[in-house]
Amino acid sequence: MRCSFLIVDISSKTCPLVISLVLILNAVFSCAAQFNGLTKIHIVHLGAKQHDSPERVTKSHYQILEPILGSKEAAKNCIIYSYRHGFSGFAAKLTASQAKNLSAHSEVLCVIPSRVLRLKTTRIFDYLGLLPSSPKGLLHDTSMGSEAIIGVVDSGIWPESNSFNDTGLGPIPKRWKGNCVSGIGFDGKKHCNKKLIGAEFFVGGLAEMTNEQYDFDSVHEFRSSRDGIGHGTHVAAIAAGSFVASASYNGLAGGHARGVAPHARIASYKACWRNVGCLTPDILKAIDHSIRDGVDVISISIGTDAPASFDVDESDIAFGSFQAVMKGIPVVCAAGNEGPNALTVDNVAPWIITVAATSMDRSFPTPITLGNNLTIVGEGLNTLPEVGFTDLILSDEMMETSIGQGQTKGKIVLAFTSTDTTIRKVDHILKAGCAGIIYAQSVIDPTVCNGLDVPCAVVDYEFGTDMLYYIQTTDVPIAKLSPSKTLTGRPIASRVARFSCRGPNSVSPAILKPDIAAPGVNVLSAVSGVYKFMSGTSMATPVVSGIVGLLRQIRPDWSPAAIRSALVTTAWRTDPFGEPIFSEGSTRKLADPFDYGGGLINPGKVAEPGLVYDMGIDDYVHYLCSADYDDASISKLLGQAYKCPWPKPSMLDFNMPSITIPSLTGEVTLTRTVTNVGPSGSVYRPIVEPPSGIELEVNPNTLIFGSNTTKITFSVRVRTNHKVNSDFYFGSLCWTDGVHNVTIPVSVRTKILRNYG
Repeated sequence: MRCSFLIVDISSKTCPLVISLVLILNAVFSCAAQFNGLTKIHIVHLGAKQHDSPERVTKSHYQILEPILGSKEAAKNCIIYSYRHGFSGFAAKLTASQAKNLSAHSEVLCVIPSRVLRLKTTRIFDYLGLLPSSPKGLLHDTSMGSEAIIGVVDSGIWPESNSFNDTGLGPIPKRWKGNCVSGIGFDGKKHCNKKLIGAEFFVGGLAEMTNEQYDFDSVHEFRSSRDGIGHGTHVAAIAAGSFVASASYNGLAGGHARGVAPHARIASYKACWRNVGCLTPDILKAIDHSIRDGVDVISISIGTDAPASFDVDESDIAFGSFQAVMKGIPVVCAAGNEGPNALTVDNVAPWIITVAATSMDRSFPTPITLGNNLTIVGEGLNTLPEVGFTDLILSDEMMETSIGQGQTKGKIVLAFTSTDTTIRKVDHILKAGCAGIIYAQSVIDPTVCNGLDVPCAVVDYEFGTDMLYYIQTTDVPIAKLSPSKTLTGRPIASRVARFSCRGPNSVSPAILKPDIAAPGVNVLSAVSGVYKFMSGTSMATPVVSGIVGLLRQIRPDWSPAAIRSALVTTAWRTDPFGEPIFSEGSTRKLADPFDYGGGLINPGKVAEPGLVYDMGIDDYVHYLCSADYDDASISKLLGQAYKCPWPKPSMLDFNMPSITIPSLTGEVTLTRTVTNVGPSGSVYRPIVEPPSGIELEVNPNTLIFGSNTTKITFSVRVRTNHKVNSDFYFGSLCWTDGVHNVTIPVSVRTKILRNYG
């Protein structure tokens, strides 16, 4: 729908000023419908850039939009962002009719309405063995990442934090092309240094969504790169925080703090805002600028709820990350925090490195002493003063009445919580002024205590039942709730966190997601001026981003796919002590590839994987063809003409460092290609752990890499012995030369199709 509200008879004698006024007013009216709720921000994806000059790219955007809106001035007024550095596209205010007309344009890949996405330590590095004192390894070999630049797309940064001091850092890498943009509470000249080398903020999507009514002051937010939430500061410090002599949260987990790559440089791109979230036009602009600026890795702890978005059709993160990966920049994203149910994993595009979250070998035991002198050790982050012996009561169906009558005030409340809904109901107890709260859970999730302003502890149902029996058999039950302590090392088991989203991939079931896991539970890192614990796949993501930043300094010629392969094939399938990793959920079980991908990241091995499952543009096009993208869309995405082969390639042959077969009816043969990145002359042989009831036959059974042979393709024949439909069963395929064990996960589900005609 084009808005043309002025009809003016312009003769040859008409003053040029009048003509200009007509054009200006027409442009204004073309976008004015937004105030009547008729327009919405849409992102128009055009694919790869057709021009090297950013100015020419922007000009082409006006030329595409002008016929839809009626004038160049209208196009300029309606465009919020022009994406012109890493790829081509724009965000504009459009009516539904205009968006529909634009989507039919021959140069347009797709038109997507703006969406709101959500934000998804000291001990991590000891746990993973990533120690600066080691005489070899990633930190030693990269001078602790001094040449690495990590781009963080998040909620900004708190520049005064000690984690961003630049003590001991050398000059900023010469390839850096970014900026430090000043704004409210952030002075680019003052707050940027040799550690924080770039800071930008993007408000175009925010301004349009809130109709310019977003009140920065009232929500304690900043119209600048300064972080009003703390999330962006936290993740940036995890990835690349400098050494801090002493960091703790009210005395818990005190000690030296640093990031994964403590001498790496940080570029902060703020696209997330308090009480609103992360606007997709702003996220895409941040990715566009990070590509331009020369970052080594892009870290995005942002996602959406299930169902996951469809690759480049619906997900702007996927579209932007595709263009970054095509330019050799790995993109690391959070798997999401809506677990533990299956099919919840987010950021599933096969060119993204998707990260799940685990706990580590650190806990915070919280003693609970009952009036009968029985002491139960719960978990939590209770740094508040001890609650001396006081009444202990049970939260039950009468609790609402008790709250209304003030019967919970000054008491410790025991609440059996099996679901998030129950936990939300218990929030009423907190508001009523209880002295403390104890959650009893089927699977312990200490993160429910995070951020509470009353003493809190978590116990399992067994201990909860012991306390319930004490309450029911005692005239005046009382309890004492003590502050938490810090315990590290054995015998604490590592687990995939309950909140961490699980596979399989709901968009492309043959593509394994998540890819890798990293610590993300109770991670201590910087926020606004202090250090706090946070949990989430948001925290696990920068752990991987930091390691990727280090790895790129050692292996600068590796592609993003080769880097992902090295992460997956060298990962631990146990914890660092050799103990099994369990998966938290409705029941506890051994973790499998849908919980943690290849396993727990192992920074000690990742630089020397032996073989990698590499991919380039041809492989990604293979995926797009197998996923039924049409030739025209793929051509626009690539910026060049392309025609999918016929018959279309199988997604099972996509060269991922994993094998996932979601619907095996009898048998199938698939292929993979490995590239030798180890010594010439290496000879590899397979070790197969087949999934239950599945046969795997590898051909050839020996891979010989001579001086002229760096790539070898092998096939895997997969056959099911199941006679009924099954769930997924898991195994692995490992190529070994006696030094390197190149292991990929195998996931197979039998689906026997029947004709019910």
